[in-house]
Amino acid sequence: MSLTDDIQRAHLNRHPLIMGVVNVTPDSFSDGGRYSRPVEAVAHGLSLAGQGADILDIGGESTRPGAQPVSVEAELARVIPVIQGLRRETACAISIDTSKPEVMQAAIEAGADMINDVNGLRSPGALASAASLGAPICLMHMQGEPRTMQSEPRYRDVVAEVADFLAQRVASCLAAGIRREQLVIDPGFGFGKTLEHNLALLSGIETLRQSGVPVLAGLSRKSMLGAITGRASTDQRLAASLAAALLAAQRGAAIVRVHDVAETCDVIKVWLATRSAEQSRLQAVE
Repeated sequence: MSLTDDIQRAHLNRHPLIMGVVNVTPDSFSDGGRYSRPVEAVAHGLSLAGQGADILDIGGESTRPGAQPVSVEAELARVIPVIQGLRRETACAISIDTSKPEVMQAAIEAGADMINDVNGLRSPGALASAASLGAPICLMHMQGEPRTMQSEPRYRDVVAEVADFLAQRVASCLAAGIRREQLVIDPGFGFGKTLEHNLALLSGIETLRQSGVPVLAGLSRKSMLGAITGRASTDQRLAASLAAALLAAQRGAAIVRVHDVAETCDVIKVWLATRSAEQSRLQAVE
């Protein structure tokens, strides 16, 4: 069974996959520098796989608000040794979190299974490169760019506008020869959105899901959770992150992207068990 098949099954059955975050960067908003060396990043990825992650998302360039871009060479030096190290040690699916076509190509050749692009394949050459690789692709919405995206973002109807943007990106992918089954969409929580925008998108996941394309939700440890709870430190946002992952799953997200894999797996298991018991009870009544 391929990763594409797994994602489609998760979408149809409302049984989300868990994507664990492995940031190979010195400046990530949540764990910057903690896993910046390949040996540390590989060990962390293997730990997340052991905790139940279905996908490991490897990123070599921070996309936090205000982040500065890095060169192709620097990003490759960060992520390729990690992908190669993980591929030698685990069969867990691997995603490359990048917007650069050169990194996409090298990552898939090194053993990655999926492309996760916060820029929605809009960088020069990215669409053609992704089309040639045949891997599942996640297309994310972002208003602006990381350096400026939180500078007074505005929408008339954030759910409708994000859905329209993602529909256009899906259409561009289909025109480039990418199969619809390969595609995943991500509303981009925190990427050019206020707290109100993010809450509207969380409530609107079911609307996005109606496109027929699986939805990825990445809310783990984000500033919106800090704004709601008053928890300024990212390492104090576990409870809020678990609540957000559960809400996203209940609304139909096929993938939840998280830092705290073991805890998220437990939450999802309890929800699925309760849902199964409820379905059995209703069937017995009928």
